[in-house]
This record gives sequence, C-alpha cells and structure tokens, in this order.
Amino acid sequence: MYIDRRLIFLIIALMLFSSLMSLLSRENGLLSFVITIPGILIAITFHEFAHAFAADKLGDDTPRRQGRLNLNPFTHLDLFGTIMLVFAGFGWGKPVEINPRNFNRDISLSKAEAIVAAAGPIMNFIITIVFEIILCIIVKFAPGFYVTGGNIYASSQIWGIVASIIGSIISINIGLGIFNLIPLPPLDGSKILSGFLPYNARNWMDSHSQIFEIIFVALWIVGILSLIISPIISVVNNGLTSLFMSMFGLI
Repeated sequence: MYIDRRLIFLIIALMLFSSLMSLLSRENGLLSFVITIPGILIAITFHEFAHAFAADKLGDDTPRRQGRLNLNPFTHLDLFGTIMLVFAGFGWGKPVEINPRNFNRDISLSKAEAIVAAAGPIMNFIITIVFEIILCIIVKFAPGFYVTGGNIYASSQIWGIVASIIGSIISINIGLGIFNLIPLPPLDGSKILSGFLPYNARNWMDSHSQIFEIIFVALWIVGILSLIISPIISVVNNGLTSLFMSMFGLI
C-alpha cells in the first residue's frame, strides 16, 4: 500500500497550525514560545553535530563534505521536526547523511551505524546534565532564587525567565533524546536496534522501512506516541532535577 507523503505532511501541517494558534491565544503564550527557542536550537544543533562527528571519527567524511560538521543551527534545522519540538517537546533535525562503506573496518558496518545513530541521543543527555548543573549552580549562588517543596521560585521576572529558559533547554533535550530512541524508522532507535539484530532480521527491517515510517506517523497523528513518550519525559525530567538539586544541597 502506498500513501502519498504530501498528504501526511499536509495533515501534520494543519495539526501544527492549530497547535500554534492555541499556544499564542493563551496568556503569556508568545513569551512561552520565545523561551523555547534556545532549547530547540541547542538540542537540534548538538544532536545532529554528534551524528556528523561520530561518522567523521569512524572514517566517513560525507558529513564534513556536506558542511554538517559544525554548530551552526541553521545547518541542522528541519521544518516539521523543529515545530514538533516547539509544541510536543520532541522532534528531529535534518538527517545527517552517511556512507557506511567509508567507515573503517575496526568494527562491523552495522555496529558503526548504530554508534553514529546513538551519538545524537547521547549528546542530548549530556547537554541535559550540563544544564542541570548550570541551573543548580545559579539557584544556589545567584540572588533571587529560593526552593520550596522541591520547586524553584524566582523573586524577580528576569530570574524567572532565566530559569524558564534553562528548564526549557533541559526538557527539550530530554524529549529529543528519548523520542529518537523509539525503534521505528526513521528515528535513531531503529538504527541502534538494527545494529544488534541478526543479519536476516536487519534485512527484513530495512525492506519494510517505509511501512514502519507510515506506522510511526500514524501513531503520532492519533496521539499514541505522545501518550507514551510524554510521561517518560516528565519522569526523567523530574528525576534528574531532584537528583541534581539533592547533590547541590538544594532539597
């Protein structure tokens, strides 16, 4: 069965437009939208750079030749993936193209592809940890913050915006990292899984990749992916925040 991807993108575009109107109609909706921008740029840029960097280190210079081995956000942004990050907290960047035949042969090609795929989510989790530490340092030593019941409060609007931006960076990186671990094409999780499957199973997955992509889009459109992923993101976010706040003696 063939489904025209233009129809899928049209449905997604209409859903996202509706979400945008809903967000902007809320009180402080525009401010909330602006606060997410740094998190989106950081999450996507470092995620895709990590893919390119891993491929380059494994011997494939394709990302380098295509100008993807940099931290310029506009090199790595994908329209729909970026909008999803704004409204859903998870999404994707422009895929980094690789040529597995260029990899050095220290490890198998399937394992090398899995390493390149895993580099993106791993980078998002590293960024998350870095900004958790930054947030805890600011709350502990900067004036204008206090913690009550495990929640961070700011005594001024400026400090509140600073904390919100850092919190957004943390949650978006968690969202992007977890979302991309879903083992469905075209997400990184499918390539990670494929790297550890037997040869026949890997070929079967590759030959049915378009069907899996349709399944992925369908699950997202009907809200099943959000229903599964959002609680996981929330648990990881709250858990990491509590862990680092405890380490810094804030709770």
